[in-house]
Amino acid sequence: MKKSTIWLLTIIMAIVFAALLYMQIMYLESMIRMREDQFSEGVRRGLHSVVLRLQQDEIKYYLEEDVSFFDSSPTYTHFNDGDFTHLDSIKYQFTTASGLGADITIKADFNKISQLQSDQREFARRYRAMQHDSYKDRVMYKRNVINDVMLSIMTQTTDRSIRERVDSAIATRYLQTEFENNGIEIPFEFAVVNRDNVPVFKSDGYVITPDIQGSMFIKTLFPNDAPDKAHFIKVYFPRKSDYIHKSLGFMVPVLIMTIILLIIFIYIIVVAFRQKKLTEMKNDFINNMTHEFKTPISTISLAAQMLNDDSVRKSPAMLQHAASIINDETKRLRFQVEKVLQMSMFDKKKATVRLQEIDANSVIYNIINTFKLKVEKYGGTIKSTLDAEDAIIMVDEMHFTNVIFNLLDNAVKYRREDAPLQLLVTTRDIDNGKLEITVCDNGIGIKKEDLKKIFERFYRVHTGNVHDVKGFGLGLAYVKKMIEVLGGEIKAESEINVGTKFIIILPLTKN
Repeated sequence: MKKSTIWLLTIIMAIVFAALLYMQIMYLESMIRMREDQFSEGVRRGLHSVVLRLQQDEIKYYLEEDVSFFDSSPTYTHFNDGDFTHLDSIKYQFTTASGLGADITIKADFNKISQLQSDQREFARRYRAMQHDSYKDRVMYKRNVINDVMLSIMTQTTDRSIRERVDSAIATRYLQTEFENNGIEIPFEFAVVNRDNVPVFKSDGYVITPDIQGSMFIKTLFPNDAPDKAHFIKVYFPRKSDYIHKSLGFMVPVLIMTIILLIIFIYIIVVAFRQKKLTEMKNDFINNMTHEFKTPISTISLAAQMLNDDSVRKSPAMLQHAASIINDETKRLRFQVEKVLQMSMFDKKKATVRLQEIDANSVIYNIINTFKLKVEKYGGTIKSTLDAEDAIIMVDEMHFTNVIFNLLDNAVKYRREDAPLQLLVTTRDIDNGKLEITVCDNGIGIKKEDLKKIFERFYRVHTGNVHDVKGFGLGLAYVKKMIEVLGGEIKAESEINVGTKFIIILPLTKN
């Protein structure tokens, strides 16, 4: 897949995921606002109902306290023998101030009552007038009583203490009942305060903090009171946020799954780009490997052709030179093959090594003597300062030799053209029973951003105008893996146009 295609898919999917996540967040915020509005409306309705119930209790108190209702109403019996209504009995009904009700009925014989009148029609007329006046008087009486009661409520309520007018236990019960009727079944705290915000009484957990102050619900008690006698009821819900977010719990798994999908998508894109990079590196590796193999093969082929020449066979010096070329190029070809075989180590969890005790000073000395000819070929020098008194380490000699050889070979490859190559290899004992080996050069150096990646497989530092540097990008990756397998560590220090220093630390055999 082309890199541009990967980028296009990445951008499209990123936009889709961003839009999806944005819509979910906006929907969640909208749901939270809606739930908060519903909660606030339910609280306001509940407080309104509580205030009404307290006002009703206030009116009930005054009706029971100040009104003694007494009512009398005649009861009539109708006869069909005349055009007037005949009185059969009179019934009196009354209610005491304590709420006890009773009635008294007085009955009489109509004939005896009618004998007292000489004219039945006159009696009927007078009775109807009397009935009308009596009903009117009763209505006016009741109206005056109610007016007196209402006037008493309006003029005398403010004379009573708020503690007498509102009982804390009753207020708590009213609040709980009304909130439950509006679907709010979470703990609450409340207080009744005066106009100076001083609590008259409050619940046990009522505490004012800056964050609670903004979520307080306030309602005026007894709105008809004079402003200087005004009192308010304040309510807040300590677990309001938990209540609202709990009701939206179904959105949390959806949001989490979306985030998981986003993470998986990002991981897939990273892997895709990494695989793309590895593919490009492997292609470079194959090209470099082909070139590296062709060069020694071509040289061996030329040397073999020289041996077929009679003049060369007659000259011992020429014969020796051709044999030396074949031997050197064979070693070079074997070394390149060894590098390719080293690739298999990176896919194994544990490399196969044959550990043995060696003297690091002795092995490094032999490597330097072998490598000295190659350094001198480019007009350079290689020196060693093997000061380690105890240099016995437990390593695989072949891999250890390859490690030192790789570092020296890199120093030659990345030498500076404007200065003679200078190599220095040192050993010394350090604390905790370990051996330190350093390989220093005065080459072109490595940039800081590249220094962090030089031990990655297939990674090759860009050399700018230096185009004759060949390799597979496996040398330093192999060096790091083998040092770690041998129980050591390696790090690099470098400065552009000054040189590079590799530091290897390995445990001594006695440790």
